[in-house]
Amino acid sequence: MRKGKTKRIGIEILKQAVGITMVFIVLAPILLTLFASLKTKADMVNTSPLLLPELSRITFDNFKEVFANKYLLLGFKNTGIILVISLIFNVMFGTMTAFILERFEFRMKKVIVALFFLGMLIPTFVTEIARFKIITGLNLYNTLGAPIIIYVASDLMQLYIYRQFISTLPVSLDESALLDGCSYFQLFRKIIFPLLAPATATVVIIKSISIINDMYIPYLYMPKNKLRTLTTFLMDYANAQEGSWQTLAAGIIVIMIPTVLIYIFFQKYILAGVAAGAVKG
Repeated sequence: MRKGKTKRIGIEILKQAVGITMVFIVLAPILLTLFASLKTKADMVNTSPLLLPELSRITFDNFKEVFANKYLLLGFKNTGIILVISLIFNVMFGTMTAFILERFEFRMKKVIVALFFLGMLIPTFVTEIARFKIITGLNLYNTLGAPIIIYVASDLMQLYIYRQFISTLPVSLDESALLDGCSYFQLFRKIIFPLLAPATATVVIIKSISIINDMYIPYLYMPKNKLRTLTTFLMDYANAQEGSWQTLAAGIIVIMIPTVLIYIFFQKYILAGVAAGAVKG
């Protein structure tokens, strides 16, 4: 009995140690960047990167320099436009497509579903040449429309989430609404779509973080200075701040704020939406 209790205690200690280690691994780079952003150039050289500077030497001049850059606000604006429009179309197309695939039977349905998921399995770089030709053919290169089209059309993660969630909703809801005289459109708009709120919150949060953090697509398809997003601003800013690590750290913290806030305030919806979509009713 005593041996079993000792074993359980040992397992709990191991769990706690693993948890603390993982937290440290995740937070250490963020803390080091934050500490660097509050230091002067002299402190960067004379103090340990693991420590904050003395309270009297903490400076916010690095952040002032970042906010003085004219491209930062432009990056926030462009990222916001891309994000909002992409999310609207992702939610709209994702919910309607998932509803049709989950609730209706029609010819070639299995083939269509297979093609959707095949698109999710193919690595992006394999189709990059074809995608680039499509974007240029649509005259969307060097416009905000290029990343919007790509974010809406190439990432089908929302389809999987919505299908899993709709599968938990009883079909009797549909039957009752149809018996009461609802059309299929009214059924979707008044009953199904409102019930998808947790799944929609999950899609919005995951997509938001993915879009805000993406550097590859904006850099490749929107090289114009006036079309900079937060990530391409940071990349160009890093090149301009060579050797000025404290200013670059401040830029990283500023760019990181939107995604951190989104995750902190809405993480419960991510967990609720994924859990609800993963359990069949």
